[in-house]
Formats: sequence, structure tokens, C-alpha cells
Amino acid sequence: MPDFSHLSPERSPGIKLLFVAIVAAVLTIPLLLVYALVYDRQDQSQTAQAAINAGWGGQQVIAGPVVAVPYRATETQTEQVAGGQSVSRSVEVERTLYISPQSNRVVTRIEPQERQKSIYKSVLYTAQVNGEARFALPDDLARFGVSAGQLQWDRAELRLGVSDARGLTGGGTLRADGRVLATEPGRGPAASGGQGFFAFLPWTGEGELEVDYAFGVRGSGSLTLVPRGGATQWAVASSWKSPSFTGSFLPDRREVSDRGFAAQYRVDKLALGQPPVASADLGPPQVETGGGASMAPMDRTEVAPGEVGAPGRALTIALVEPVDLYSKVNRSVKYGFLFIGFTFLAFFLFDVVGGARVAAAEYLLTGAGLVLFFVLLLAFAEVIGFTAAYILASAAIIGLITAYSAAVLRTWKRARFMAALLVGLYALLFVLLNLEAWSLLIGAVLLFAALAGVMYATRKVDWSAVGRREEVSASV
Repeated sequence: MPDFSHLSPERSPGIKLLFVAIVAAVLTIPLLLVYALVYDRQDQSQTAQAAINAGWGGQQVIAGPVVAVPYRATETQTEQVAGGQSVSRSVEVERTLYISPQSNRVVTRIEPQERQKSIYKSVLYTAQVNGEARFALPDDLARFGVSAGQLQWDRAELRLGVSDARGLTGGGTLRADGRVLATEPGRGPAASGGQGFFAFLPWTGEGELEVDYAFGVRGSGSLTLVPRGGATQWAVASSWKSPSFTGSFLPDRREVSDRGFAAQYRVDKLALGQPPVASADLGPPQVETGGGASMAPMDRTEVAPGEVGAPGRALTIALVEPVDLYSKVNRSVKYGFLFIGFTFLAFFLFDVVGGARVAAAEYLLTGAGLVLFFVLLLAFAEVIGFTAAYILASAAIIGLITAYSAAVLRTWKRARFMAALLVGLYALLFVLLNLEAWSLLIGAVLLFAALAGVMYATRKVDWSAVGRREEVSASV
């Protein structure tokens, strides 16, 4: 009877497969570390961008114009006295009536630029804003709880808001019925956090008031307009090629080309659901910046809490980067298990079917090379861009593993197969990263094809038997 005691159970295809799976599972640790590295570098990039934007201006929210008129009102207040009884008394308080424009036409031109700190970039812009607004008191003003006799027109103000007043470096002009008004800083609408500028308004509420305004503003990331009151029209154009249109309303018309973009908004008063006059100003809107992120709440220190009403609605245009390299590297790392799995599977088939002996250390070193690809991709992408970094990193890893496979698998024919496999995988991953909507379908079909191929290649393998070479040597 042949003696099998000298044979190692490691050569059993089933045990070999289990061992390969364990090695692949161990490689998830450095893969997760790379995943964390991407987030760390992204955080450093955001910190650097914040430093670039610090002296320039943040995400800007434009609100107004709005007419604010103080008025006196009588309120009933209830107070508790000794004995648990309550006493009501009437007190006179001062309130502010906010009058929204019946129509507001705004034209904006955005001039973008990129600033760099070390290897990090930030998108900045300067915008020129010109507008025409028309105001008129409602004929049925008393139905809104305020009579015309309560209004103190000698203290009326015309307010226009810019959320980050640091960006108001070009000054601002306000005209009422053709008359230039003296502007003062601060006291902007609540939708801009109380920042901006205002002017005392020589209007008594009779007839219509025509207002012209113009100002230049610097900012970064996105520009938001808060429509209010009546019909709002906003025409905006820029040379930036990658805009993102978000907010409560999308543009009615937009054109995006290699020369830039142009968009036109038209928002009707019924769509806004706001009264023409109110005793509470619109609050700051929730601003989406284009990548699903929301702008941090604005400082309302200049706005009395009782004067802030419901949040305003926003029209937002974000100047996004054409290639968000960190999100693409992040997504590519998620496919790292696919690379390791397919490469190890090819080695395993050469082992159990083709007769090549692949040691555990060789699996581990090959997997380390596959993980290193994502580190190289991240490092190069921050310097030369994602596409060039992808080509360079994949070429380096394909060359390294191909040369190593020639030594491990003993022939260059098998090494060329590994090279073709890796070229196909990296090409497929690049397609998946650029066709996000189809990535699940393509990945599912690929996995199905891979499983079918493995089933066909191993259909005659006896998974419980020892390796072929040992059986032959034992029978001799």
C-alpha cells in the first residue's frame, strides 16, 4: 500500500482555497487603512481650502432687497401675581414690517479663479450683481394686521443682504426712483444672517417704488439667491465649465459648454408661498453646495430672534471641481476587494489546475502590490490629476506584478495572462468610476461571468483530494 504520510494537507484544493481566502481577508486591514488615508487627505484638503478662502469670502447668499418699516403695535401680555392669579395688561411694542418686492430682476456675472496652497486648490470667484425691483403696498394692507397709520416711514430702510460681508470689497449702490441713497454696513435681511448693507429710504408708501441696485461680491464654492415676495427673475452667466444647480428651484433654461454656462430662473410668487408683507423676516435657507453637503448655519447675531420667520428658499449655483479626485479614489478603494479576489483566483487556478505551486507569501506580496496601487493613485492624483495618476499607478503595478508572476508561475506565458487580466481590471474600474449610474449593473455582470468561468475551469477538480503531483508521486 502506498505511503501518503509524507504528503502535506496544504496541497488539498479545498484547504488551499480556504488558505487563500484567509490571506485575502488579512489584506482587508491595509485596504481599510488606505480607505482611512483617503479621508485624512480629504480633510487636509478642506482645511487648506478654508485657509485659502479665509481672507477672500465664503459661500455667498444674496437676499433682498426688502423694505423694512418700524411700526407700533399693542399686545396683551399675561403675568402671574401672588396667589397664583394671572393678570393681563396691554403694552405697546415696536415691530418691523417687511415689504417684499412685487417683482425683482437680477443679472449676475461670475468670474471664477483657482487659488493654490501647496498641492491643494480652491475655487474662488468675483460676482457682479445688478438688479431692478419694484415695491408697492398692498391695497388691503389692514387685512395683514397692520394699518397704514401705524407705519413710521421716517425710519424706513431698504435692506440688501450678503451672507459674508468680507466679500463686499467693490462697494454697493442703491437707488430709489433714480435717487442715489447713502449706504451703510450691516442690517441685512435675516436670510443672509443679518449681514449686508442698507440705506434709509425716503418713501411714504404711496404709489410704486422703483429700486435699482448693484454691487460686487467675492466668494467661494457657491452663490445663492433667496427669492421673495413677487415674481423673481435671475439671469446668471460664468466662464466656469462645471456648475451644479441645486436649491428649491432649478433653472428654466441653462446652457453648459466648454466656454462656460448660462442659466435663467423664473420663480412665481405662488410657488414661493410668501405673503407680500410680514412682521417676521425670512430665515436663512438650507443651502446645498453641490456634493450633497450643506452650508453651515449663518450667524444671526444682528437679527432679533423674534423677527426671524420660516427659512427662505434658495437658488444655488455651485462651482464644483471638474474631477473630485478624493471621491473617485474613495470609490476605487471600494473595488480593491475585486482586484484582490480576481488576481488570487487566477493564481489559485494556475495552482490547482495548471500545476504551479504558489506559496502563501507570494499571495501576500501580490496582494500588497494591489493595495499599493491605491496609495500611488492618491499620492499622484493630488499632484498631476486623477486620470494621469490612474494611468501611471496602474502601469507601475501591472508591470510589477507581471514581472513577479513570471517568477512565481514559472513561465512568461502565464505572466502575460496575468498582465492581460490586470489591464482588463484596471480598464474596467476606470469605466466604472466614470459611469456611476451603470457601475452596479456592470459589476454584477462581471461577477457572474467570473463565477461561471471558475465553475467551468474547476469542474473536474476533486476538492477533497490532495494535489495531482503528490498523487502521482505516491503511486510510484
